[in-house]
Amino acid sequence: MLSNVFLGFSVMVVCLILQLVLLVYAIRYYFKHRFQAHPTSLLPDLGVIIGVMLLLLIGNLGQIGVWASLFMMLDEFKHFSDAFYHSAVNFASLGYGDIVMSEEHRLLGALEAINGVLMIGVSTAALMTPFKDAIQTAMKEKKGEINN
Repeated sequence: MLSNVFLGFSVMVVCLILQLVLLVYAIRYYFKHRFQAHPTSLLPDLGVIIGVMLLLLIGNLGQIGVWASLFMMLDEFKHFSDAFYHSAVNFASLGYGDIVMSEEHRLLGALEAINGVLMIGVSTAALMTPFKDAIQTAMKEKKGEINN
């Protein structure tokens, strides 16, 4: 059990680093592109928000892949696609139970679920800045504060 906790925490650290790297890129992307959007058009704002979302999604999918790789190294699955699916279900904390790991390593599924809840929360929080800015810009435009 202790070895699973050590493995799980080690993978969580790797996932945190991956999340932080892509979060920094997402923030840089947002601040680089947010002023390029025309204040009277919603489409450029949506494009910037979609770009941020894609970067954060890549981070989450990358973390799922890291966990799936661990499951493959532990010989829990024969095919990476099964490991990735199982990992995605754990990461999203769905817990379907249609694919179950061995008793020896099942604690890792719970650790991945904790990791996933935290990292999806970080992604959601990171999206709030572009959403908030887009809404504030739209409200200012509606009130005529931008063009006057």
